[in-house]
Amino acid sequence: MSRSEAGARTGGAHLLPVATSARTRAAVLELVRPHRRLALTGFAVLVGSTAVGLLVQPLLGRIVDLAADRASVDAITVTAALLVAVAVVQGVSAGFGLSLISRLGETTLARLRERFVERALGLPLERVEKAGAGDLTARVTADVSLIAEAVRSALPELARSLLTIVLTLGAMALLDWRFLLAALLAVPVQAATARWYVARAVPLYAEQRAAASAQQQQLLDTVAGSSTVRAFRLEREHAERVAERSWSVVALTMRGIRLVLGFYSRLHIAEYTGLAAVLITGYWLVRQGSASIGTATAAALYFHSLFTPINAALVLLDDAQSATAGLARLVGVTDQPSAPRSDRQVEAGRVEVTVREVNHAYRPGHLVLHDIDLTIRQGERVALVGASGAGKTTLARLVAGIQPPTAGTVLIGGVPPSELGPAAARRTVALITQETHVFAGTLADDLRLAKPDATDDELRAALDRVDALAWADALPDGLATVVGDGGHRIGGDRTQALALARLVLADPPLVILDEATAEAGSAGARALEKAVTRAVDGRTALIVAHRLSQAASADRIVVMDAGRIVETGTHDELRAAAGPYAALWEAWSDTRDTTA
Repeated sequence: MSRSEAGARTGGAHLLPVATSARTRAAVLELVRPHRRLALTGFAVLVGSTAVGLLVQPLLGRIVDLAADRASVDAITVTAALLVAVAVVQGVSAGFGLSLISRLGETTLARLRERFVERALGLPLERVEKAGAGDLTARVTADVSLIAEAVRSALPELARSLLTIVLTLGAMALLDWRFLLAALLAVPVQAATARWYVARAVPLYAEQRAAASAQQQQLLDTVAGSSTVRAFRLEREHAERVAERSWSVVALTMRGIRLVLGFYSRLHIAEYTGLAAVLITGYWLVRQGSASIGTATAAALYFHSLFTPINAALVLLDDAQSATAGLARLVGVTDQPSAPRSDRQVEAGRVEVTVREVNHAYRPGHLVLHDIDLTIRQGERVALVGASGAGKTTLARLVAGIQPPTAGTVLIGGVPPSELGPAAARRTVALITQETHVFAGTLADDLRLAKPDATDDELRAALDRVDALAWADALPDGLATVVGDGGHRIGGDRTQALALARLVLADPPLVILDEATAEAGSAGARALEKAVTRAVDGRTALIVAHRLSQAASADRIVVMDAGRIVETGTHDELRAAAGPYAALWEAWSDTRDTTA
């Protein structure tokens, strides 16, 4: 395990990796490299704009000398006109240069976002589950927002401030090299201050981001499981956990504020030291006749003008440290290796599932599946039943290829699911769980996720097959109705029906349903079960049965207990055997009408 990964563990969660500083810089250079011309042009324009702006101080010094020499009003007017011209040219060029730098930043950020989403979607599901949804959510929301804000405001302003500082020091040297030496007396204090700050800020902000991830994960766990929390009277315990995570974030934030206050108190010492040195040098040079009053005035104005860019750069340095910490977390994900590509495919008509001597553990030494042997023939519907925790969902995930087994083999048409190429996997197997999602957009777009080139007639046929066409037509705009976030709300059973309609459109030969009707209320359960039967008709199906009525209609039932297969057979055979399934059926059907 890398040091960055170890450092990212917070609150017991195995957080996703965080890139090192060197790797983060290298990743940024990789993103910027294709836009070198834009970067160089923007930099050149900003240099020119800053150089023009540096004419203000000597022009003001010129006015001082003209006034001291009692020059004509016309001479002063000409100098003032030059000041106006300088302001106009600097403003126009600065705006153009900043727009180029902003364009570079936005383009780079867009590429980073795309790479992050691509890698995040390709992460092994068990890795995401170990890290917790809060960590990935915090990276894709808070961290991206932080970086976006830095790109839009901090990056251009920081670039201009640094250029101003460097060129201003050069201009002071042109006035007289002794002015530069006087100004440089502030540099040791500023450099020591910056080093002191950066050494503490980088790890602090990284710790803040990790703590924020842990806080978000705890909030997600508490809110998502609120019904269970209330059922077991765990409100106080969960509130304490949320408070603990929140106060951890608050404590780290206060450490950051104290760090910034100490930072600025040290900077003020540098400012006063440098300004005093420049004023004393100017006084001495004027007394010696080596400089005019106007030149000394320009030098003092130059150094005083450094206060704003230095303070701006250091304020932005604070933002940059936060953004860098967020950037390292994004790069930590984008650097994750892509899933190995494979061209293996399942031959048409060969979707028999074979599970041999499979054992599986999420943690070493804690097996959840033991010696599983199972064959699902082409076109057969097999139902998995058993008490909660029996291992049904784990077995379904292994068959779907979500993760490989710890030991043993899983084959679909003779090919391990993990070796199927992405396209072949989409064509061959589909997994539908109870946690389906309605994507923001029109209903038609939501359905076309399964088949982008589907016609409206095909969409309607798919909806009709799962008995969803009537309510879809009843929506305000039919298939054009906007659903999902910000659109028309779709209930749990209808969400499941949409997932089944997408299944029909995708038309895979192998279907795995993991409690796909669990979200339906009692009133809609039977209708949804009929829809499931229609959707899987003619396909090989493995169904984790939430309701035993689904198992009763399957070709074969596999009963699991404590990670083992304890019974297999048809509904009638298992009821006659008076074993575990018969007991489950009797307990389940006591309060239900099973004749319908």
